[in-house]
Amino acid sequence: MDKIQLHSKNNWQNSFLVFISLMIVAFSLTSCEQRTITRIPNDGVILAFGDSLTVGVGTPPTTDYPTVLAKLSGRMVINSGVSGEVTAQGLFRLPEVIEQTDPQLIILLEGGNDILRNKDHRQIKQNLAAMIEYAQQNHIDVVLVGVPAKNILFSVAPFYNELAEEYSLVYAEDLLSNLLRNPRYKSDAIHLNQQGYGILAESIHELLISRGALQRNTTVSE
Repeated sequence: MDKIQLHSKNNWQNSFLVFISLMIVAFSLTSCEQRTITRIPNDGVILAFGDSLTVGVGTPPTTDYPTVLAKLSGRMVINSGVSGEVTAQGLFRLPEVIEQTDPQLIILLEGGNDILRNKDHRQIKQNLAAMIEYAQQNHIDVVLVGVPAKNILFSVAPFYNELAEEYSLVYAEDLLSNLLRNPRYKSDAIHLNQQGYGILAESIHELLISRGALQRNTTVSE
């Protein structure tokens, strides 16, 4: 009986912690200006573009955030992450990926490797800006995910905020930072674990619903 009670208590505590985490993340997502995204049709494509955080390093296969987001949204979500990629490589790679996948929306989560390698922030911003401009010129919406600077507080590098304002982007400012601040959601110093990637996917899904890209209770397309 004591073991059953302890198991139930642990389950309740785990659920409560996840709920609190989602509430914190939701606040960080809704605190910025309510920009909207064109609704993604049932047969539409979301392109998750980035580095190892998009690949899902630190979690088992099929539990990376793009795979979880696909299940939640009922849309095709293409995982176009490359471990170790810097923004200059991403900028070179993006046009071909867009041509091959024809997405309606890009979730851009990149720049962490540049920051870790102490690359010039002005150049990182220019590379990301060029990616965003290329997407917008091709009538593709972009959701930008802020990446922490190299500091103990995991605060977002300021140029992400600047990009969001300059290009009027839907912006998940503190989503990744909040997760990386909590060891519970990390597999190592810079990557999430299965629970962390799950919350990342759930939070992006909620953001897409709140900005008009998806409808709540969307089912997998036929």
